[in-house]
Amino acid sequence: MIQNNFSKTVDLVHRAMDANVVRREVLADNLSNSETPGFKRSDVNFESALKKALNSEKQRPPLEMALTDPRHIPNWKEQDYRDVKPRRVLDYVSTSQNNGNNVDAEQEVMRLLQNQMMYMMLAQSETFEFSQVNMVLR
Repeated sequence: MIQNNFSKTVDLVHRAMDANVVRREVLADNLSNSETPGFKRSDVNFESALKKALNSEKQRPPLEMALTDPRHIPNWKEQDYRDVKPRRVLDYVSTSQNNGNNVDAEQEVMRLLQNQMMYMMLAQSETFEFSQVNMVLR
């Protein structure tokens, strides 16, 4: 499928907004369980995986191996950014309370606020993209 800059940008913004919705649900779950003994906070890993996939599109090795058999293992494979999904990961490393719970309610509220601001910025970015198309069509 051939994509131009506009469709790729809109697709990336949509995927980032979807990841922010998942992150909001995870952060709300963390905040609601901030007093539950033994609860471990979760986070969403999306941006770093997306960056890795986007960088793989640009980086080809200087010498690419020829594959003469389908069982051969390639030395490089381009990763499609559309295959990247938001992934929920548990934080087992930190502990902030004596009951084994590692949720800091103040930090979770700050992360919720940051996530909401990022969602608003992405919505404004999408509005800008479509206003540019609207301007061209006039």
